Amino acid sequence: MTETEPETEDETSLTEENEDLDSLAILNLIANKENEIADYRSSPKRDFDLLHTDLDLAFDWERQAVIGHVKLTLRPFFKSQKELVLDAQDFELKEIKLVGNTTPTALAYRYNEKQITIYLPGENSRRDTIQIEFDYTAFPEKNSGNGSAAISDTKGLYFIDPFDTIPGKPTMIWTQGETEHNSKWFPTIDKPNERFTQLFKLIVPDSMISISNGELVKQENLGNGLRKDYWEMKLPHAPYLAAIAIGTFGKVEARWKDIPLGYYVEKGYEKGAAKVFKNTPEMVGFFSDLLGVKYPWPKYDQIVVRDFVSGAMENTTASIFMEELRLNEREAIDSEWDYIVAHELFHQWFGDYVTTESWSNLTLNEAFANYSEFLWSEYKYGPDEAKLKFVTETETYFQESESKQVDLIRFSYGDSEDMFDSHSYSKGGVILHMLREYLGDEVFFEGLNLYLKTHALQSVEVHDLRLAFEKVGGEDLNWFFNQWFLDKGHPELFFEVDYSQPENVLISAYQLQDLNKTPLFKLPVEISWYEGETRKSKTIMLERAFQQFALENNTPVDQVYIDEAKDLLAKISSESSPEKMMKQFNESKLGIARYQALDSLVAWEAKEELFLVIPKALDDTFWSVRESALAYLQGNPEIFGSNEGLEDKVYRIAESDIRNSVKAGAIDVLADFNPDKYHSSFLRMANDSSYLVAGSALMGLMTASDQKVSPDLVERFAVEDNFRMVIPVADYYITLPIAGKGDWFQEKIEKLSGEGFYFFLGYYSEYFSRFPEEGKEEAVEYLLGIMRNDSKNFIRLGAFQALLGFSDDKEVVKKMTETAGYETDSDLKNYFSYFIETLKDEN
Repeated sequence: MTETEPETEDETSLTEENEDLDSLAILNLIANKENEIADYRSSPKRDFDLLHTDLDLAFDWERQAVIGHVKLTLRPFFKSQKELVLDAQDFELKEIKLVGNTTPTALAYRYNEKQITIYLPGENSRRDTIQIEFDYTAFPEKNSGNGSAAISDTKGLYFIDPFDTIPGKPTMIWTQGETEHNSKWFPTIDKPNERFTQLFKLIVPDSMISISNGELVKQENLGNGLRKDYWEMKLPHAPYLAAIAIGTFGKVEARWKDIPLGYYVEKGYEKGAAKVFKNTPEMVGFFSDLLGVKYPWPKYDQIVVRDFVSGAMENTTASIFMEELRLNEREAIDSEWDYIVAHELFHQWFGDYVTTESWSNLTLNEAFANYSEFLWSEYKYGPDEAKLKFVTETETYFQESESKQVDLIRFSYGDSEDMFDSHSYSKGGVILHMLREYLGDEVFFEGLNLYLKTHALQSVEVHDLRLAFEKVGGEDLNWFFNQWFLDKGHPELFFEVDYSQPENVLISAYQLQDLNKTPLFKLPVEISWYEGETRKSKTIMLERAFQQFALENNTPVDQVYIDEAKDLLAKISSESSPEKMMKQFNESKLGIARYQALDSLVAWEAKEELFLVIPKALDDTFWSVRESALAYLQGNPEIFGSNEGLEDKVYRIAESDIRNSVKAGAIDVLADFNPDKYHSSFLRMANDSSYLVAGSALMGLMTASDQKVSPDLVERFAVEDNFRMVIPVADYYITLPIAGKGDWFQEKIEKLSGEGFYFFLGYYSEYFSRFPEEGKEEAVEYLLGIMRNDSKNFIRLGAFQALLGFSDDKEVVKKMTETAGYETDSDLKNYFSYFIETLKDEN
């Protein structure tokens, strides 16, 4: 024991201060731990098992209400129950009865506009099956609101133009149940870990058809212009996957083996639908063979609707798609919608057949659907095109990661809609690809087969997936799932390459991500190089913050490539230069690596290297490389004068490339370079069957200075409704300018939709700002209506931007301000507010 000196006053004060800091830190730690418990989003507790839903529905188009009669068959899940809670949002309820084997008994209940608590007579055990029956009226419009970036509204059921007052827009009904919005139109236990069979009986006008889950087993003529359709679903599925669509659809029929396929679209668009969905039978077969699990449902329908609040939705046996897939036969020539068709189809296995048990595990649905787009592209169009999709997904995630990095599987979120982000989709899909690359195809796909068969018609969590792969491959995969599924962030890697011994290149690898927030990753990385025409590679395993690897390549090399195939979700940097990128372009066997090399050279404005690379890029076997080279030429036409034969090469591409988007790019280059020289070619190409090609040629005609396009020719093309033809004509009318075209502009904007509508908004605004006497007030009101009511954020944004063309009018700015007050998307609200305040200052 040692005697100590007494503390001074200053030392005592410092000790007390440290103790205060320690106490504050402890209190903060406690608060954080308590918040973690409070914020935890558990999988929904299952008090009851909902076995069957029997619905009888009619529709009050005038009140936009659903008049329903429901009979639910349930039993307690495990513990005995005296109360049943059903989700039912904004209903008017009638008497609720207990029916079945007993005399119908009226039941007491409590209702808070969201849930019905029903008091049962006595306790019911898990051996008791009960039936509840009642009439109700649902009001989907009531208390609806914003959803997410993926699903923009929460009505559950949508009446489209119910009064048939909008010219050119068909009257229809469709539903969107994800996440928990089907309880806006029928009572249920609206949770993803519930499953039931169903019989939906739909009373519809006999001029319309209905589509729902399962099979159409009966149709009954009711008289008075009405019919009752009976749709039966014999296999159980989750409540959010129940769906109906009602309208005057045309139908295209197809088949894969014994599975009937239906493509439903507005009448007049059937030939386009046949092209848009033409690969569906092959997709069903490909995915069935790949997974070793035959398509598990009795039929598959794909329905294109108006004003959909998402891109598409994978309702069991009946996927619903946005109107951008509503194409006529000519428009469908350039259809590139395979990715979304594959996405929703793959959900029929991953999401519908096997379903996430909670929204925390959403990526078990969406990562697989996202990755299906890669799998289909790889099979149908080759690895280069698949990798282009892969790179797009990584960039989408990286963009979101700048402001948001969260666990892929996360049990804390504000709203279930928050889970529909680039983590659940893009990052999840890329992670599955990395897992496939690590395990190999045989283990990966056998693992998926086991996962699907083990959990068929059940709900799952992330560990079920891991265990399936471990059982097949015999390898512990906790390390992979912990860092990728159950943690946040991504590797940030820097590599140094030492070529001082060219026959044994030394590679130094650094992990630079913030380890306070992000794991230190265990990561296999492929290093590749070329010995003449032969590609060699070696995989190294990163598992430290700093490691060195001797490549032992034996044959001397002066350039190696790190993740040349772009298989990793990682930000990778190393010393590079235009010379190295040119070498990569010249020797790489991988289209995606040549694409990256060209992209880097363009970003660096490496003109000397580009002068040499561009001619080769125009001959590249990968269409995206050719397209990128043309995009560079369009902004740099001076390269023609010093590169003999380049112009002729571009012209040959415009005439004969196998891909229409590349042809159109070549026409755009020629139009920028010398539109008068190619006037006669543009005249001919403007009649091409592809709107991509014809639209570029028509714009080329409009830009000629010596050979002016004739007004008669313009008027011939003015009857077209495709935006690629409409925009060159609009540009012509505005540039000259030509008055008296107000009706034409109004007619066209009412016929356009999607991206074409968005692109046209600026032309529409500019015309009426130049010729206000032709309908400025009506145009402003039309744009205000779009800004307030359109379901798509980018369309509301486009309408606001178009209205800025009238911002010199104080009354218009006042109306814009009022309309902006209805916006609920936070990003758009901030955008609107910024510009409106600027306008107020200017005025």
